[in-house]
Amino acid sequence: MMERLQKIISAAGITSRRASEELILAGRIAVNGVVVTELGSKADPLKDQITLDGQLIKPAEKLYYVLLHKPAGYVTSLKDPQGRQLVTELIKDIGERLFPVGRLDYNSEGLLLLTNDGEWANRLMHPRHQVDKEYHVRVRGKIDPQQIKKLAEGVELEDGPTGTSTIRLLKNDQSNDWLSVTIREGRNRQVRRMCAAVGLFVVRLRRIRYGNLTLGGLQPGEYRLLSKEEAQALDAPPSVKQREQRTAAPAKTATAPQPPTPPKRPPRRKIIGQK
Repeated sequence: MMERLQKIISAAGITSRRASEELILAGRIAVNGVVVTELGSKADPLKDQITLDGQLIKPAEKLYYVLLHKPAGYVTSLKDPQGRQLVTELIKDIGERLFPVGRLDYNSEGLLLLTNDGEWANRLMHPRHQVDKEYHVRVRGKIDPQQIKKLAEGVELEDGPTGTSTIRLLKNDQSNDWLSVTIREGRNRQVRRMCAAVGLFVVRLRRIRYGNLTLGGLQPGEYRLLSKEEAQALDAPPSVKQREQRTAAPAKTATAPQPPTPPKRPPRRKIIGQK
């Protein structure tokens, strides 16, 4: 059966469908010895020999879904020209080649999904699949309520305006504040760019939730396998009710803490005989 090359590559667990397109455009994919660079090209995975950099692409024997607590200082990629540490190097006991679902910046940390199921990854990263991603963000200086309001309503970035977000003020420190930022998009460095757009400098960024998945007790560098049920639940499209709530509900904002109200003075007692 003839299928698009990018679908065959992602189904084999090589990388996501979007990244597969980049491999094709770069001339790294060949079918029966002929290099293919057109995205509309098709092949038969059962009859044709499909190679990546000369290596035969074989279907994945088993599908894996991994939840990793990414430490800062690791690159969310399969290779790095600068020779920095890769997130895939943290996965030790799985024989299949895994790739990240989306990305976290080099200096960011927290929940990151990896898999060898290209179709699953493609569905999660597709713009139609609006899954909540929650981050705890430490910013330098004090946050103004207007900055929170702008973040919640959406800001203008160089690649277009962002959607509404859920913003909560978590903690006030003397020199830094902590925010909870929940978005449903997945643009490159989106949370950092959103904060910069309203004049906030991010000191630390940590993803704590992806859909209904959390870090739990995982320490930086630790990971666990997702159950089939967990992977399927994350892959499920939002219900009609959830979509209606997201459309109708106004963006949540947090206001700056208010100073305590001074206690009321007790009424002055009138002393008998006093005028």
